Amino acid sequence: MPESDRGVLLGAGAYLMWGLSTLYWPLVSAAGASEVIAHRMVWSLLTVLALLALRSHWRWLLPLLRRPRRLAMLAGAAAVISVNWGLFVYTVNSGQTSQAALGYFINPLVSVLVGVLFFAERLRRAQVAAVVLGAAAVAVLSVAYGGVPWLSLGMAFSFATYGALKKLIGLDGVESLTAETLLLFLPASGYILFLQATGAGTFVGVSPWHTAALVGSGVVTALPLLAFGAAASRIPLSMLGLLQFIVPVMQFLFAWLLFNEQMPPSRWFGFGIVWCALVVFVTDMLRHNAGAQRAAGGRRGAAPPERPDGAVEPTTDPKA
Repeated sequence: MPESDRGVLLGAGAYLMWGLSTLYWPLVSAAGASEVIAHRMVWSLLTVLALLALRSHWRWLLPLLRRPRRLAMLAGAAAVISVNWGLFVYTVNSGQTSQAALGYFINPLVSVLVGVLFFAERLRRAQVAAVVLGAAAVAVLSVAYGGVPWLSLGMAFSFATYGALKKLIGLDGVESLTAETLLLFLPASGYILFLQATGAGTFVGVSPWHTAALVGSGVVTALPLLAFGAAASRIPLSMLGLLQFIVPVMQFLFAWLLFNEQMPPSRWFGFGIVWCALVVFVTDMLRHNAGAQRAAGGRRGAAPPERPDGAVEPTTDPKA
């Protein structure tokens, strides 16, 4: 199988697992969102440490510990992704999965805004139109929900901020998750012990299935990330960007068909505007990437430069 096809399968598998995880968190609904996130941090760390041990991949850790600025950014990323995870678990377990879907639908548009505000990136006209449509959709859905969809916005902005920090940090998925969970291991495990000591914890005493599901949260977190990292090394980011919409589509269908959330016409209208914004956004992204690839191909195929005496410089391309 070609590597590109393998990458598409791995990427689709990662997003399918992330989408299916929407059905996992109700299994631990006896625990509050904060307790679930603490367990997710602890068991995720143990999972990725086991994976790193199998790969004997430790050399990156010591240089990282000597860079306090990078560690500070990792701590910030860990805090932000904890907020994102907490909002997601709370949203799903409180019967508002459609808000989770909305959050991840508008996340690419929020990421564009973050790029403009913090990385001085310029918006193309189609991107401006997509962002405006996204803002209009949020306004319409605010009326449909009877208030601003703060959970959706919180998830979108926290994940976009996390992406910006990851861009600055420059670690791969497993390394980054290891460092983030390592930084939060003591607070997370301390919080779990505190809950158990005060009788507010649910790790033991609910059922063996509940305990197993909390332990399994580490695998549920790590496996999609591994598949995503393997896909990212095989296919273009534009393809990954298209595949990411698998998750909110699945969440929207779960909310509508499985969880029986109310979907009055006003919500359908709001989500319709979101989907229009995403069509504009994705079409522009594909056109821009295709143009960039043609330009790169043209530069590679350009004629070799002439010397002042009129002779052609020899090419350095070994394929020539």
